Amino acid sequence: MVSVLGGRNAGVSGADGQGGGGDAGQVPPEQLALIRESVRKAEVPRAKPRTWRGAELADQLPVARVVVDKGVLHLDRYFDYAVPKELAEQAQPGVRVRVRFGAGRHRVRGGRREGGGLVDGFLVERVAESDYQGPLAALAQVVSPEPVLGPELLGLARAVADRYAGSLADVLQLAVPPRSARAESRPSPEPLPPPAAPEPGPWASYRHGPAFLDALATGGAPRAVWNALPGPHWADALARAVAATLASGRGALVVVPDGRAVARVDAALTALIGTGRHAVLAAEAGPERRYGEWLAVRRGSVRAVVGTRAAMFAPVRALGLVVIWDDGDDSHSELHAPQPHAREVLLTRAAQHGCGFLLGAWGCTVEAAQLVASGWARPLVADRERARRAAPLVRTVQDTDLARDEAARVARLPTLAWQVARDGLTRGPVLVQVPRRGYVPRLACERCRTPARCVHCAGPLEAQQGSGPTGAGGGGGVPQAGALRCGWCGRAEGAWHCQECGAVRLRAQVVGARRTAEELGRAFPTVPVRTSGREQVLDTVPDTPALVVSTPGAEPVADGGYAAALLLDGWAMLGRPDLRAGEDALRRWIAAGALVRGQEADGTLVIVAEATAAPVQALVRWDPVGYAVRERAERAELGFPPVSRMASVTGPMAAVSAFLAEVELPAEAEVLGPVLLPPTEPGRPRRTGAPPPGEQWERALVRVPQGRGAALAAALKSAQVARLTKTARTAADTVRIRVDPPDIG
Repeated sequence: MVSVLGGRNAGVSGADGQGGGGDAGQVPPEQLALIRESVRKAEVPRAKPRTWRGAELADQLPVARVVVDKGVLHLDRYFDYAVPKELAEQAQPGVRVRVRFGAGRHRVRGGRREGGGLVDGFLVERVAESDYQGPLAALAQVVSPEPVLGPELLGLARAVADRYAGSLADVLQLAVPPRSARAESRPSPEPLPPPAAPEPGPWASYRHGPAFLDALATGGAPRAVWNALPGPHWADALARAVAATLASGRGALVVVPDGRAVARVDAALTALIGTGRHAVLAAEAGPERRYGEWLAVRRGSVRAVVGTRAAMFAPVRALGLVVIWDDGDDSHSELHAPQPHAREVLLTRAAQHGCGFLLGAWGCTVEAAQLVASGWARPLVADRERARRAAPLVRTVQDTDLARDEAARVARLPTLAWQVARDGLTRGPVLVQVPRRGYVPRLACERCRTPARCVHCAGPLEAQQGSGPTGAGGGGGVPQAGALRCGWCGRAEGAWHCQECGAVRLRAQVVGARRTAEELGRAFPTVPVRTSGREQVLDTVPDTPALVVSTPGAEPVADGGYAAALLLDGWAMLGRPDLRAGEDALRRWIAAGALVRGQEADGTLVIVAEATAAPVQALVRWDPVGYAVRERAERAELGFPPVSRMASVTGPMAAVSAFLAEVELPAEAEVLGPVLLPPTEPGRPRRTGAPPPGEQWERALVRVPQGRGAALAAALKSAQVARLTKTARTAADTVRIRVDPPDIG
């Protein structure tokens, strides 16, 4: 196991814990001082391991190397503990243990640390002796004899920690689910024999689809980027790829964005290969059931897994295929440190195991285009004519048409959208995508367009349901007393007037899903209106006439497909100050359009946005791959990801400047900025990575060419460790590092 992790760091004095330490990585730069110390101590004869309590030690391999559950960078190493004789049989590599570890809480007596709190950890390996010369603390407890951390999972966690400049303990918190004693006490079922290789099914619609499936069934490791045809067949296609891998005697792992997608793939797998051959890892199952499913995978009872992003670490035996669906979805990016992305974790697993890789989506991210352009993966696409027939007819409406169209004053719909919705309702449900949730999220003065803000905290005022301005596109209305409420502090505003011009009439800048549903209900009074969003996400809707108003990503599937779809307020998605605004907008539009019937069934999609915008034109041609290829070429000229690697350094201004002065970046590194970040207003929910209310933060971006990402991560981690070990840092001294930040404005 030591060879997998790149050796161990000898001679750590145990100042942060009760034992000596070992290096958990590939001898990162921040531990050079510790390595010099180990060389000095190597000249001293090693003492026999002992404990300051005088406990009787195990007869064989009496030293346990432990990774403690302390997710701080300067403690990202192993610590040596003595193995008491009574725990010798249970203390095996991979088990959960509890050890004494209390940096800053010990009482020093006679030059020796005493006390310390009990913390959780994982026993990595047993060795005969420790390089530490002092007494070792003994293992306090073996929590469970179940070995949950195997060499492969440990190696993956170490690789992810190094890639994202994080700590091994943080990654293990993501990789190993919390323990459930009842789940561990239940035996896992016996594994079933592999199923037969499936028929191509939906893969027959793609040029190299059957060949891809045959390669998996015969033990091959094909790597492909799959641009799926519109429609609900993607889940069945994934199930057949998994079944082909199982037929070869290997395991498969599928990661999807949310629980609804998990349910669809689960149902497709059950229908194809029956029950008992795959596990479902999703938060909806509950901690005990999820841990039981995870144990069945680790024990080898099942060799196929489908789940959300936490499943990216699932310890599948004999891994033959890793799959990610819709890699551009925000849900694939982990929110907890070190914030890895499921796509990158699965790419790491494919490289480590030499297994097959499949990235599938209706759209195409720039990262997917990069995989194909580099030759690492092959494209898996359908013929152009087949793709156009499967997609709906796309029609565009200019944003400026709303201002002069009489119908827009009634229901925010230009004449074309009105006609498409009316005709579609005669044949089935009609989807309406709105890029904002809520009622009227943003209001402004009707006369001068000054945003309406709260007089107490300057937060945005919002209209409550059933009152407020009407005619969101260009009309106005006098708000009633108490009809307005602050979106930050919640105070009601009963007598608003514009601070700039004194007007008392309001207009909506961006209208939310609930307000849109209310206006459409007035426009089509005989048709039921359903909403799907944060408050309630619908999974399916029947094949009957209805208006379905949804925010992006929450669109329910209609039985038989939607007759038509309207994509409103396209400018709100394209106008975001972010490098990925166009790519993300197209991905969301494509995902909505994929739920609409094809042109052969008279399916129609209307988008209200600037018709000349590149993402809108790509939607009209139904060409997400072409857009991603062009976007990648433009980013290559500018040196932006994914043709480069980038990291962000965020924090108070003085701290960011000090960090950039101390870090030893690779010679090819380029620092962009720093620039000031928008402040977080009091009472407003704090976004991830945003400054605390009342504080001024700035952000610097560090960019390196492809192939130098590991050196950049190591340099940033080394500098952060040095700052943490010098002195106890206050909040004003700390910076936050994120490798591959998803939002680059």
